[in-house]
Amino acid sequence: MAKLNSLKLENIGQIKCADVTFGDLTVFVGPQATGKSIFFQFLKLAIDKRYVHEQLRKHGIDWGRDESKFLDVYLGEGMRGIWGSEEPPSTIKINGTPWEIRKLITGKRAPRTGRSVMPGERVFYIPAQRVLSLANGWPRPFQGFASEDPFVVRDFSETFRLLMEQEFIRSKGSKESKELFPQTNRLKQEYRQLLSKHIFGGFFGLYVDHHGAQKRLVLRHKNQDIPFMAWSAGQREFVPLLMGLYWLMPAGSVQRRGNIKWVVIEELEMGLHPNAISVVLLLVLELLWRGYRVCLSTHSPHVLDLVWAIQKIQRCQADSHWLLDIFEVRKSERIKEVAKTTIKKKVRVYYFDSKGKTHDISDLDPGAEDKDMAGWGGLTEFSSRVNDIVAQVVANAPLEPSEEPPELPGSSLPLSN
Repeated sequence: MAKLNSLKLENIGQIKCADVTFGDLTVFVGPQATGKSIFFQFLKLAIDKRYVHEQLRKHGIDWGRDESKFLDVYLGEGMRGIWGSEEPPSTIKINGTPWEIRKLITGKRAPRTGRSVMPGERVFYIPAQRVLSLANGWPRPFQGFASEDPFVVRDFSETFRLLMEQEFIRSKGSKESKELFPQTNRLKQEYRQLLSKHIFGGFFGLYVDHHGAQKRLVLRHKNQDIPFMAWSAGQREFVPLLMGLYWLMPAGSVQRRGNIKWVVIEELEMGLHPNAISVVLLLVLELLWRGYRVCLSTHSPHVLDLVWAIQKIQRCQADSHWLLDIFEVRKSERIKEVAKTTIKKKVRVYYFDSKGKTHDISDLDPGAEDKDMAGWGGLTEFSSRVNDIVAQVVANAPLEPSEEPPELPGSSLPLSN
Protein backbone atom coordinates (compact mmCIF):
# COMPACT_ATOMS: atom_id res chain seq x y z
CA MET A 1 0.00 0.00 0.00
CA ALA A 2 1.14 3.54 -0.75
CA LYS A 3 1.66 5.86 2.18
CA LEU A 4 -1.60 6.25 4.07
CA ASN A 5 -2.53 9.91 4.61
CA SER A 6 -6.29 9.75 5.12
CA LEU A 7 -8.86 7.25 6.31
CA LYS A 8 -12.63 7.56 6.16
CA LEU A 9 -15.06 5.22 7.88
CA GLU A 10 -18.83 5.39 7.44
CA ASN A 11 -21.59 3.52 9.26
CA ILE A 12 -19.30 1.28 11.26
CA GLY A 13 -20.61 0.73 14.77
CA GLN A 14 -21.20 4.07 16.46
CA ILE A 15 -19.34 5.88 13.69
CA LYS A 16 -21.62 7.53 11.14
CA CYS A 17 -18.87 9.42 9.35
CA ALA A 18 -15.26 9.77 10.50
CA ASP A 19 -13.02 11.42 7.93
CA VAL A 20 -9.44 11.96 9.13
CA THR A 21 -6.38 13.36 7.38
CA PHE A 22 -3.35 12.56 9.49
CA GLY A 23 -0.58 14.89 10.60
CA ASP A 24 2.75 13.98 12.13
CA LEU A 25 0.84 14.10 15.42
CA THR A 26 -2.89 13.38 15.32
CA VAL A 27 -5.06 13.67 18.42
CA PHE A 28 -8.59 12.30 18.90
CA VAL A 29 -10.89 13.72 21.57
CA GLY A 30 -14.52 13.10 22.39
CA PRO A 31 -16.82 11.28 24.84
CA GLN A 32 -16.54 7.59 25.56
CA ALA A 33 -18.02 5.15 23.04
CA THR A 34 -17.84 7.51 20.06
CA GLY A 35 -15.63 5.29 17.91
CA LYS A 36 -12.08 6.54 18.54
CA SER A 37 -10.71 3.09 19.36
CA ILE A 38 -12.61 1.44 16.49
CA PHE A 39 -11.11 4.00 14.11
CA PHE A 40 -7.56 3.36 15.33
CA GLN A 41 -8.01 -0.40 15.05
CA PHE A 42 -9.15 -0.03 11.43
CA LEU A 43 -6.12 2.20 10.82
CA LYS A 44 -3.84 -0.60 12.04
CA LEU A 45 -5.70 -3.15 9.94
CA ALA A 46 -5.46 -0.97 6.82
CA ILE A 47 -1.68 -0.62 7.21
CA ASP A 48 -0.76 -3.92 8.87
CA LYS A 49 -3.20 -6.37 7.28
CA ARG A 50 -0.62 -9.05 6.51
CA TYR A 51 1.02 -8.72 9.92
CA VAL A 52 -2.36 -9.08 11.67
CA HIS A 53 -3.29 -12.12 9.59
CA GLU A 54 0.01 -13.89 10.18
CA GLN A 55 -0.05 -13.24 13.93
CA LEU A 56 -3.56 -14.65 14.21
CA ARG A 57 -2.63 -17.74 12.18
CA LYS A 58 0.55 -18.17 14.19
CA HIS A 59 -1.59 -18.54 17.31
CA GLY A 60 -3.99 -21.00 15.70
CA ILE A 61 -6.87 -18.65 14.92
CA ASP A 62 -8.81 -19.26 11.71
CA TRP A 63 -11.69 -17.17 10.36
CA GLY A 64 -11.84 -18.72 6.90
CA ARG A 65 -12.98 -15.99 4.54
CA ASP A 66 -15.87 -14.90 6.74
CA GLU A 67 -15.86 -11.16 7.43
CA SER A 68 -18.13 -11.52 10.47
CA LYS A 69 -15.85 -14.10 12.08
CA PHE A 70 -12.84 -11.96 11.32
CA LEU A 71 -14.35 -8.89 13.01
CA ASP A 72 -15.08 -11.01 16.10
CA VAL A 73 -11.49 -12.25 16.07
CA TYR A 74 -9.87 -8.88 15.43
CA LEU A 75 -12.07 -6.47 17.40
CA GLY A 76 -13.21 -8.95 20.05
CA GLU A 77 -16.06 -11.40 20.32
CA GLY A 78 -19.47 -9.79 19.76
CA MET A 79 -18.15 -7.00 17.50
CA ARG A 80 -19.25 -8.51 14.18
CA GLY A 81 -22.42 -6.44 14.35
CA ILE A 82 -20.60 -3.17 13.76
CA TRP A 83 -20.39 -3.90 10.02
CA GLY A 84 -23.53 -3.74 7.90
CA SER A 85 -24.36 -4.22 4.21
CA GLU A 86 -27.87 -2.78 4.32
CA GLU A 87 -28.55 0.89 3.58
CA PRO A 88 -26.65 2.89 4.57
CA PRO A 89 -23.81 0.36 4.15
CA SER A 90 -20.52 0.32 6.03
CA THR A 91 -17.69 1.72 3.92
CA ILE A 92 -13.96 2.35 4.13
CA LYS A 93 -11.91 4.79 2.07
CA ILE A 94 -8.12 4.83 2.19
CA ASN A 95 -6.55 7.93 0.66
CA GLY A 96 -9.94 8.61 -0.91
CA THR A 97 -10.17 5.20 -2.59
CA PRO A 98 -12.97 2.79 -1.52
CA TRP A 99 -11.80 -0.52 -0.05
CA GLU A 100 -14.01 -3.55 0.33
CA ILE A 101 -13.91 -5.21 3.73
CA ARG A 102 -12.89 -8.44 1.96
CA LYS A 103 -9.58 -6.80 1.00
CA LEU A 104 -8.81 -6.43 4.69
CA ILE A 105 -9.69 -9.97 5.75
CA THR A 106 -8.04 -11.88 2.90
CA GLY A 107 -4.71 -11.70 1.16
CA LYS A 108 -1.50 -13.50 0.36
CA ARG A 109 0.42 -15.10 3.15
CA ALA A 110 3.92 -13.91 3.97
CA PRO A 111 6.67 -15.65 1.96
CA ARG A 112 8.35 -18.70 3.44
CA THR A 113 12.08 -19.26 3.04
CA GLY A 114 12.75 -22.40 5.06
CA ARG A 115 11.69 -20.77 8.33
CA SER A 116 8.76 -18.71 9.52
CA VAL A 117 9.03 -15.16 8.21
CA MET A 118 6.70 -12.57 9.72
CA PRO A 119 5.79 -9.49 7.68
CA GLY A 120 7.07 -6.30 9.23
CA GLU A 121 4.76 -4.49 11.62
CA ARG A 122 4.40 -0.80 10.78
CA VAL A 123 1.89 0.38 13.40
CA PHE A 124 2.77 -0.11 17.05
CA TYR A 125 -0.43 0.07 19.06
CA ILE A 126 -0.51 0.76 22.83
CA PRO A 127 -4.14 0.17 23.84
CA ALA A 128 -6.14 1.78 26.60
CA GLN A 129 -6.53 -1.66 28.25
CA ARG A 130 -2.74 -2.09 28.53
CA VAL A 131 -3.00 -2.87 32.27
CA LEU A 132 -4.58 -6.19 31.21
CA SER A 133 -1.19 -7.21 29.85
CA LEU A 134 0.11 -7.79 33.36
CA ALA A 135 -1.13 -10.88 35.19
CA ASN A 136 0.38 -11.26 38.66
CA GLY A 137 3.14 -8.89 37.66
CA TRP A 138 4.27 -10.57 34.42
CA PRO A 139 3.10 -9.95 30.83
CA ARG A 140 0.52 -12.41 29.51
CA PRO A 141 1.13 -14.33 26.26
CA PHE A 142 -1.12 -13.80 23.24
CA GLN A 143 -3.05 -17.00 23.96
CA GLY A 144 -3.52 -16.06 27.61
CA PHE A 145 -6.43 -13.79 26.68
CA ALA A 146 -10.09 -14.56 26.13
CA SER A 147 -11.86 -14.39 22.77
CA GLU A 148 -13.56 -11.11 23.68
CA ASP A 149 -10.21 -9.32 23.99
CA PRO A 150 -9.25 -7.26 20.91
CA PHE A 151 -6.23 -8.23 18.81
CA VAL A 152 -4.42 -4.98 19.67
CA VAL A 153 -4.52 -5.83 23.39
CA ARG A 154 -3.30 -9.38 22.85
CA ASP A 155 -0.58 -8.34 20.42
CA PHE A 156 0.69 -5.55 22.70
CA SER A 157 0.95 -7.96 25.62
CA GLU A 158 2.80 -10.51 23.48
CA THR A 159 5.31 -7.85 22.39
CA PHE A 160 5.72 -6.80 26.04
CA ARG A 161 6.39 -10.45 26.97
CA LEU A 162 8.95 -10.93 24.21
CA LEU A 163 10.70 -7.70 25.20
CA MET A 164 11.00 -8.95 28.77
CA GLU A 165 12.15 -12.47 27.91
CA GLN A 166 14.37 -11.85 24.89
CA GLU A 167 15.77 -8.35 25.22
CA PHE A 168 15.99 -7.83 28.98
CA ILE A 169 16.46 -11.31 30.42
CA ARG A 170 19.07 -13.20 28.45
CA SER A 171 20.77 -15.22 31.17
CA LYS A 172 18.71 -18.42 31.41
CA GLY A 173 18.21 -19.76 34.87
CA SER A 174 19.54 -16.63 36.57
CA LYS A 175 17.85 -15.83 39.87
CA GLU A 176 19.41 -12.40 40.16
CA SER A 177 17.08 -9.45 39.93
CA LYS A 178 17.51 -7.13 36.97
CA GLU A 179 16.89 -3.40 36.96
CA LEU A 180 14.50 -2.19 34.25
CA PHE A 181 14.19 1.42 35.36
CA PRO A 182 16.22 3.52 35.51
CA GLN A 183 18.73 2.24 32.96
CA THR A 184 21.43 4.54 31.62
CA ASN A 185 21.07 3.21 28.08
CA ARG A 186 17.25 3.53 28.04
CA LEU A 187 15.68 6.97 27.59
CA LYS A 188 17.50 10.25 27.87
CA GLN A 189 18.74 11.23 31.31
CA GLU A 190 16.32 14.16 31.44
CA TYR A 191 13.35 11.82 30.95
CA ARG A 192 14.61 9.37 33.56
CA GLN A 193 14.92 12.12 36.14
CA LEU A 194 11.38 13.36 35.54
CA LEU A 195 9.91 9.84 35.59
CA SER A 196 11.75 9.07 38.84
CA LYS A 197 10.31 12.20 40.39
CA HIS A 198 6.72 12.11 39.17
CA ILE A 199 5.92 8.40 38.74
CA PHE A 200 8.48 6.36 40.68
CA GLY A 201 9.02 8.88 43.47
CA GLY A 202 10.16 7.21 46.70
CA PHE A 203 11.14 3.99 44.92
CA PHE A 204 14.62 2.92 43.87
CA GLY A 205 13.37 1.55 40.58
CA LEU A 206 11.56 -1.16 38.62
CA TYR A 207 13.08 -4.65 38.72
CA VAL A 208 12.57 -8.15 37.39
CA ASP A 209 12.62 -10.48 40.37
CA HIS A 210 11.63 -14.07 41.18
CA HIS A 211 8.89 -15.31 43.48
CA GLY A 212 9.84 -18.94 43.76
CA ALA A 213 10.24 -20.08 40.15
CA GLN A 214 7.99 -17.34 38.80
CA LYS A 215 9.45 -14.17 37.31
CA ARG A 216 7.67 -10.96 38.24
CA LEU A 217 7.99 -7.19 38.08
CA VAL A 218 8.51 -5.40 41.38
CA LEU A 219 9.11 -1.87 42.60
CA ARG A 220 11.99 -1.67 45.05
CA HIS A 221 11.67 0.48 48.16
CA LYS A 222 14.76 0.41 50.35
CA ASN A 223 15.24 -3.32 51.04
CA GLN A 224 11.68 -4.33 50.24
CA ASP A 225 10.19 -5.47 46.92
CA ILE A 226 6.65 -4.23 46.24
CA PRO A 227 4.65 -6.64 44.02
CA PHE A 228 2.39 -5.52 41.19
CA MET A 229 -0.92 -5.55 43.07
CA ALA A 230 0.48 -3.23 45.74
CA TRP A 231 1.50 -0.56 43.24
CA SER A 232 -0.49 2.62 42.81
CA ALA A 233 -3.09 2.68 40.01
CA GLY A 234 -0.90 5.11 38.07
CA GLN A 235 2.16 2.86 38.32
CA ARG A 236 0.17 -0.18 37.15
CA GLU A 237 -1.10 1.80 34.17
CA PHE A 238 2.26 3.36 33.35
CA VAL A 239 4.64 0.39 33.47
CA PRO A 240 3.16 -1.34 30.37
CA LEU A 241 3.28 2.04 28.59
CA LEU A 242 6.92 2.46 29.66
CA MET A 243 7.79 -0.96 28.24
CA GLY A 244 6.08 0.01 24.99
CA LEU A 245 8.19 3.16 24.87
CA TYR A 246 11.31 1.10 25.57
CA TRP A 247 10.38 -1.03 22.56
CA LEU A 248 9.98 2.06 20.38
CA MET A 249 13.17 3.76 21.60
CA PRO A 250 15.97 1.22 21.09
CA ALA A 251 19.21 1.69 22.98
CA GLY A 252 22.20 2.98 21.07
CA SER A 253 22.29 4.91 17.82
CA VAL A 254 19.20 3.29 16.24
CA GLN A 255 16.34 5.78 16.21
CA ARG A 256 13.39 3.59 15.26
CA ARG A 257 12.31 0.02 15.83
CA GLY A 258 12.45 -2.06 12.66
CA ASN A 259 9.78 -1.18 10.11
CA ILE A 260 7.54 0.65 12.57
CA LYS A 261 6.48 4.05 11.27
CA TRP A 262 3.27 4.71 13.24
CA VAL A 263 2.59 4.76 16.98
CA VAL A 264 -0.93 4.72 18.42
CA ILE A 265 -1.33 5.45 22.15
CA GLU A 266 -4.80 5.37 23.64
CA GLU A 267 -5.52 7.46 26.74
CA LEU A 268 -1.91 8.05 27.75
CA GLU A 269 -3.12 9.94 30.83
CA MET A 270 -4.83 6.96 32.51
CA GLY A 271 -4.18 6.90 36.26
CA LEU A 272 -1.57 9.66 36.13
CA HIS A 273 -1.18 12.92 38.02
CA PRO A 274 -0.96 16.02 35.79
CA ASN A 275 2.79 16.30 36.40
CA ALA A 276 3.22 12.69 35.30
CA ILE A 277 1.08 13.34 32.20
CA SER A 278 3.47 16.13 31.23
CA VAL A 279 6.41 13.70 31.38
CA VAL A 280 4.60 11.24 29.10
CA LEU A 281 3.86 14.09 26.68
CA LEU A 282 7.56 14.91 26.62
CA LEU A 283 8.20 11.29 25.64
CA VAL A 284 5.64 11.71 22.84
CA LEU A 285 7.80 14.56 21.51
CA GLU A 286 10.74 12.14 21.58
CA LEU A 287 8.73 9.77 19.37
CA LEU A 288 8.19 12.62 16.90
CA TRP A 289 11.91 13.38 16.94
CA ARG A 290 12.63 9.73 16.14
CA GLY A 291 10.49 10.02 13.02
CA TYR A 292 7.33 8.17 14.05
CA ARG A 293 3.88 9.39 13.08
CA VAL A 294 2.02 9.50 16.38
CA CYS A 295 -1.73 9.14 17.01
CA LEU A 296 -3.23 9.78 20.45
CA SER A 297 -6.68 9.54 21.96
CA THR A 298 -7.27 11.47 25.16
CA HIS A 299 -9.76 12.77 27.70
CA SER A 300 -7.18 15.11 29.23
CA PRO A 301 -7.05 18.85 28.45
CA HIS A 302 -3.30 18.70 29.15
CA VAL A 303 -2.72 17.05 25.78
CA LEU A 304 -4.51 19.82 23.88
CA ASP A 305 -2.79 22.44 26.05
CA LEU A 306 0.48 21.15 24.60
CA VAL A 307 -0.88 21.04 21.04
CA TRP A 308 -2.15 24.62 21.40
CA ALA A 309 1.27 25.76 22.67
CA ILE A 310 3.05 24.04 19.76
CA GLN A 311 0.75 25.78 17.29
CA LYS A 312 1.26 29.19 18.91
CA ILE A 313 5.03 28.76 18.84
CA GLN A 314 4.82 27.78 15.17
CA ARG A 315 2.58 30.70 14.19
CA CYS A 316 4.65 33.23 16.10
CA GLN A 317 7.86 31.72 14.69
CA ALA A 318 9.17 31.71 18.24
CA ASP A 319 12.24 29.91 19.51
CA SER A 320 11.74 26.26 20.43
CA HIS A 321 13.11 26.84 23.95
CA TRP A 322 9.64 28.07 24.94
CA LEU A 323 8.38 24.55 24.42
CA LEU A 324 10.93 23.16 26.85
CA ASP A 325 9.98 25.81 29.43
CA ILE A 326 6.54 24.21 29.58
CA PHE A 327 8.09 21.00 30.88
CA GLU A 328 10.69 22.61 33.15
CA VAL A 329 13.25 20.20 31.76
CA ARG A 330 17.01 20.71 31.62
CA LYS A 331 17.87 22.16 28.21
CA SER A 332 20.57 19.77 27.10
CA GLU A 333 21.59 19.76 23.45
CA ARG A 334 19.72 16.50 22.87
CA ILE A 335 16.51 17.85 24.35
CA LYS A 336 16.86 21.06 22.35
CA GLU A 337 16.94 18.94 19.17
CA VAL A 338 13.69 17.26 20.22
CA ALA A 339 12.03 20.68 20.66
CA LYS A 340 13.36 21.99 17.33
CA THR A 341 12.00 18.95 15.54
CA THR A 342 8.62 19.19 17.25
CA ILE A 343 7.83 22.74 16.14
CA LYS A 344 8.36 21.69 12.51
CA LYS A 345 5.72 18.96 12.73
CA LYS A 346 2.14 19.15 11.51
CA VAL A 347 -0.50 18.57 14.18
CA ARG A 348 -4.16 17.63 13.60
CA VAL A 349 -6.97 17.35 16.16
CA TYR A 350 -10.34 15.65 15.58
CA TYR A 351 -13.43 15.67 17.76
CA PHE A 352 -15.62 12.55 17.73
CA ASP A 353 -19.10 13.69 18.73
CA SER A 354 -21.88 11.66 20.35
CA LYS A 355 -23.80 11.55 17.05
CA GLY A 356 -21.08 9.56 15.32
CA LYS A 357 -19.40 12.34 13.31
CA THR A 358 -15.93 13.84 13.40
CA HIS A 359 -15.00 17.51 13.34
CA ASP A 360 -11.59 18.91 12.48
CA ILE A 361 -10.83 21.26 15.40
CA SER A 362 -7.10 21.55 14.70
CA ASP A 363 -7.11 25.35 15.06
CA LEU A 364 -8.09 25.06 18.76
CA ASP A 365 -9.40 28.64 18.68
CA PRO A 366 -10.96 29.50 22.09
CA GLY A 367 -12.74 32.47 20.46
CA ALA A 368 -14.33 30.48 17.63
CA GLU A 369 -18.10 30.58 17.16
CA ASP A 370 -18.09 26.81 16.74
CA LYS A 371 -18.47 25.53 20.32
CA ASP A 372 -16.65 22.29 19.49
CA MET A 373 -13.64 24.28 18.36
CA ALA A 374 -13.84 26.79 21.21
CA GLY A 375 -14.36 24.12 23.85
CA TRP A 376 -11.67 21.80 22.49
CA GLY A 377 -14.13 19.00 21.92
CA GLY A 378 -15.65 19.39 25.38
CA LEU A 379 -12.36 19.14 27.30
CA THR A 380 -12.57 22.71 28.61
CA GLU A 381 -16.36 22.86 28.89
CA PHE A 382 -16.56 22.10 32.61
CA SER A 383 -13.72 24.39 33.69
CA SER A 384 -15.17 27.21 31.55
CA ARG A 385 -18.57 26.76 33.14
CA VAL A 386 -17.01 26.74 36.62
CA ASN A 387 -15.13 29.97 35.85
CA ASP A 388 -18.31 31.61 34.54
CA ILE A 389 -20.33 30.63 37.62
CA VAL A 390 -17.60 31.67 40.06
CA ALA A 391 -17.21 34.99 38.24
CA GLN A 392 -20.96 35.62 38.62
CA VAL A 393 -20.85 34.65 42.30
CA VAL A 394 -17.95 37.03 42.92
CA ALA A 395 -19.53 39.86 40.91
CA ASN A 396 -22.79 39.65 42.87
CA ALA A 397 -21.36 39.09 46.34
CA PRO A 398 -21.70 42.06 48.74
CA LEU A 399 -18.29 43.21 49.90
CA GLU A 400 -17.43 45.03 53.08
CA PRO A 401 -15.46 48.26 52.43
CA SER A 402 -12.25 46.71 53.75
CA GLU A 403 -12.72 43.36 52.08
CA GLU A 404 -10.50 42.57 49.07
CA PRO A 405 -12.11 40.80 46.11
CA PRO A 406 -10.99 37.16 45.87
CA GLU A 407 -8.85 35.90 43.05
CA LEU A 408 -9.91 33.15 40.67
CA PRO A 409 -7.49 30.23 40.20
CA GLY A 410 -4.95 31.02 37.53
CA SER A 411 -5.70 34.76 37.57
CA SER A 412 -3.08 37.36 38.39
CA LEU A 413 -5.65 40.11 38.90
CA PRO A 414 -8.55 40.12 41.41
CA LEU A 415 -12.09 40.44 40.11
CA SER A 416 -13.95 43.63 40.93
CA ASN A 417 -17.65 44.41 41.20
